[in-house]
Amino acid sequence: MDDLERWWRAANYLSVGQIYLRDNPLLRRPLESADVKKRLLGHWGTTTGLNFIYAHLNRAIIARDQAMLFVTGPGHGGPANVANAYLEGTYSEIYTRFGDDEDSLRELFRQFSYPGGIPSHAAPETPGSISEGGELGYSLAHAFGAAFDNPDLVVACVVGDGEAETGPLAGSWQSTAFLDAVRDGAVLPILHLNGYKIANPTVLARRPESQLRSYLEGLGWAPRFVTVDDPQDHNGAHRDFAAALDGSLDEIRAIQERARAAGERPAHEPAAPWPLIVFRSPKGWTGPAVVDGKPVEGTWRAHQVPLSGIHENPEHLAQLEQWLRSYRPEELFTHDGARSPELGSLAPRGDRRMSATPFANGGRLLNDLRLPDPEAHMIPVEAPGVVRAGAMHNLGEWMREVIRANPTNFRLFGPDETASNRLQAVFEATDKVWQERIEGVDEHLARTGRVMEVLSEHLCQGWLEGYLLTGRHGVLNSYEAFVHIVDSMFNQHAKWLKVHRELPWRLPVASLTYLLSSHVWQQDHNGFSHQDPGFIDHVVNKKADVIRVYLPVDANTLVSTMDHCLRSRDYVNVVVAGKAASLQWLGPEEAQLHCARGIGIWDFAGSEVEGEEPDVVLGCAGDVPTAEAVAAAQMLRRDLPGLKIRVVNAVDLMRLQDEREHPHGLPDREFDALFTTDKPVVFAYHGYPWLIHRLTYRRANHGNLHVRGYIEEGTTTTPFDMAMLNRIDRFHLAIDVIDRVPGLAAKHAALRQRYEDELVRVRAYTREFGEDPEGIRDWVLEEG
Repeated sequence: MDDLERWWRAANYLSVGQIYLRDNPLLRRPLESADVKKRLLGHWGTTTGLNFIYAHLNRAIIARDQAMLFVTGPGHGGPANVANAYLEGTYSEIYTRFGDDEDSLRELFRQFSYPGGIPSHAAPETPGSISEGGELGYSLAHAFGAAFDNPDLVVACVVGDGEAETGPLAGSWQSTAFLDAVRDGAVLPILHLNGYKIANPTVLARRPESQLRSYLEGLGWAPRFVTVDDPQDHNGAHRDFAAALDGSLDEIRAIQERARAAGERPAHEPAAPWPLIVFRSPKGWTGPAVVDGKPVEGTWRAHQVPLSGIHENPEHLAQLEQWLRSYRPEELFTHDGARSPELGSLAPRGDRRMSATPFANGGRLLNDLRLPDPEAHMIPVEAPGVVRAGAMHNLGEWMREVIRANPTNFRLFGPDETASNRLQAVFEATDKVWQERIEGVDEHLARTGRVMEVLSEHLCQGWLEGYLLTGRHGVLNSYEAFVHIVDSMFNQHAKWLKVHRELPWRLPVASLTYLLSSHVWQQDHNGFSHQDPGFIDHVVNKKADVIRVYLPVDANTLVSTMDHCLRSRDYVNVVVAGKAASLQWLGPEEAQLHCARGIGIWDFAGSEVEGEEPDVVLGCAGDVPTAEAVAAAQMLRRDLPGLKIRVVNAVDLMRLQDEREHPHGLPDREFDALFTTDKPVVFAYHGYPWLIHRLTYRRANHGNLHVRGYIEEGTTTTPFDMAMLNRIDRFHLAIDVIDRVPGLAAKHAALRQRYEDELVRVRAYTREFGEDPEGIRDWVLEEG
């Protein structure tokens, strides 16, 4: 117990030093106001409990030679993670300006929550971290994602009691229904109940132990409770926690050994409950008990900076010095500031250190996927716009082969929508993972499998993030409208990647790829609630170095796009594709070339004359808008044979942006060559029209750009009626051309009126017969 106490004291001392000190790191002289930072930022309350747990996990790692990953749920535990990484020596190995001396301690303290320094959370800059604590709720999902397909790994996940109140965390307890004891690792949650959030008590900390036990047992866990009744009895706390930890790790090993000896568990047999530790300790434990006559330790007042008036109140300064000296730093560090030999012997070695484990730097473990030849899974297209096929169905066949070729490092995640999104061909190669009872009526459920389905986008994304950040590959498929549920999770991951890319010691990881289908334009039976293409707008707000947006227009461009995305690193890719059968435009070779360009002129759709400028440009992005733009061009070619029309399709949306704004952006000269500098441009876009204006506002011809897109008009209706409601249909686009090309409106008023009459006729047909007219439904592109 002496070794555990020594490590804990050292980590606590380093944590308090990070929050408060800018000088005098070893207290060689009495503490002065000038030694303390002017702006006191950080959070003490949860930190001491994290340090306590970390010390015990290190003991278990050494004793068992156990590979372990530490996931920090409490949002403000950054000082603990940095302190333990420094004690383990990892911090100095990565950031070589830090040695093992007094100057390094001074810099370690000064940089924390300091301009030009490091954040207060367990951010990407922190060795050993895969879960950023800025937003709560994702730690346990990340932990399970890390454990999948890592059979020898134990992920110790500290769940804060404030975090436990969030929806994503509450759902994450059910992840045991997807953890295979044979092929996966284990997750050991440590529910840390210190009683308070920022200013209020926490729900689970106030529940009677009997209720909390029943709750956790009902979710499939076997909890062990450790309660610190006497904050002064450190030996008792160490003894009780060590017993709970050893018992939990023994039980994990026993569950895995039984499962691995027996093989696949029978369908009717329930899974064994996994161990969990509930650790009750005072908030701000070992910190000031009373400040200004008010209790602090064990209350919400310990949450952030218990002594905040250092520079105005001499009593606070004196209390801070007393607090720091209570850890007896002279026993922990040598005269020159190095860690004492006794401390050095308490850290695991090499990659067994939780701050140095390759599982927290997944690029070290990443292997390229073995991807099938995309052209072998493309559809022959003898003439554009004639053959119909399901892009998502075809992609499912390609992904089936991806799964077959990568049986241990690729998974498909989705909220109960794999078949709904027409990817069911993957079930020819794999099943959906399920550890609960399997009944005869169930289909494609098995103890093993590469498809993860749970009706929670939060869980799907959290699992996938944990899986990617520990060196594997995956895709999240979802309905377009409901991926907004993880808007905030996307934010956090994109921010993580932005910083991760700037750290040379963090190696590239596989990109997070969203595959969004059941999109806004094809919701015949779901209606207005399922119609929202705004996730793209949300994504484009993030750093251009990180985000990519693709709108493939048919089966072949979708396969080519996904092949590219699964080869990419350190991005968030958003791919939007329809699941209904649609016209196919490009053959395999043309599709590959068009996707490589990202944007290009479709000669077959336009009527421009070689060597002459077009009269109008019809731009398009997205499968339905593209079909309508091509149909509008065909109408105009027929009705206005002298009109020179150029059709430009964008499959990589970011090609529209300026090259100075996005790495994929077109140089001005190339953009102007496509869209001209002075001709009308009518653009049919998949999402909200103002995004196209936002991407192109720097362009010379922006003033002539008119965009049609989704304008929040929708209902349960036919596909073409959806297009008409939002004015991206072929008739509105053709009318836009007549209105915007100089001289056409006056000369062809009758044609314009005819197009308007067609809108009325088609609308009436849908209302009477409940489907689109045959000429719309079965329209194909005519040659010439």
